[in-house]
Parts: sequence; structure tokens; C-alpha cells
Amino acid sequence: MRQLLTIMLLFLLSSCITLRKAPEVTTHKVATAKKFQRKFPKQKAFIFEDPKEADQFYNYINIKFQLNDNDVGFDVPIDINNNLYYFTYHEAEIPDKKFNLLGLTVDAALTANKLDPIFNNYVNRKGHWFIAITVRDVENKNCLNSNYKNRKEVLDYLQLLQNEYLNSPRF
Repeated sequence: MRQLLTIMLLFLLSSCITLRKAPEVTTHKVATAKKFQRKFPKQKAFIFEDPKEADQFYNYINIKFQLNDNDVGFDVPIDINNNLYYFTYHEAEIPDKKFNLLGLTVDAALTANKLDPIFNNYVNRKGHWFIAITVRDVENKNCLNSNYKNRKEVLDYLQLLQNEYLNSPRF
């Protein structure tokens, strides 16, 4: 019994406790953006994880739609099957956070023996960047709502846009 408690204590001390886990989005997700990230708008959005460096999506949109750094990402006009739409994108970081119990325990033992601590940071972070794209038509209707008549066409276009961006070289 004592060996089991010792093993469990060692396992507990050597582990990291997950404080926050970023959502897993394998390809994309259509959801209310605000439920995904608080600073996103309260609209249906096409959401995907951006594995590229900072400003890559901005540069991609700027070059693809020839915006010359004017209103990039805000009401960008797109044509899908001769219908005019406007898309806006938002990006945010959602980090994974883990608490390092072993580091805290070692530093506590060192401090108790009047030695300097080894670890200064007990929380490990790994950032994940997400992009949420909202699309509206000329009548200001959200095109990603489940009851929108051309929703499938808009989703197909956004999937192509996402694939082109993710498979393109750096901008």
C-alpha cells in the first residue's frame, strides 16, 4: 500500500495539470463565433486554425483580392456564382495552459532549504491561432446561417479559400 501511495505521489508531482485547452478544429468548423472566442462577433462563422506565422493571412487576403492595404479583412467583396458577398475575418489566440507541479515542488523544497529556486515559471503556454470568417450578402444577411439559401456555395468557396491559403507559400 505504501509503495502504491509513493508511486501515485511521484506521478502527481511529475505531471502537468491542464488549466486550459484550445479547441480542436481539424479542418474547419461553422459555429457562433462568440461561443468559440469571446472577442469574436455574435454571428455564425467559418472557423479554422491558422498554423502559419503572424500576418500571413492578412498578406494572403491583401494580395489575392488586390486590396493595397485598404480595409483588408473588413467587408472584402467576393463573387460566388455571380452573387456579391462581403466577408470579414477576425483572428485570436487561444493558448493551452499547463501547470507544472514538479517545478513548484522542487522550488518549494529548495526555498525551504534556503537555496535559490530553479524554476521561475510554473505555467507552460502554447498558443494556437484561429481565424473566424463571417460572410454577409448585400441585404446584410449572414450567409452561414443554416437556413440561408446559398449556404453550401458560400461554404464551398470558404473551404477553397482556406485550402489555397494553407497550401500556399509564405506571403
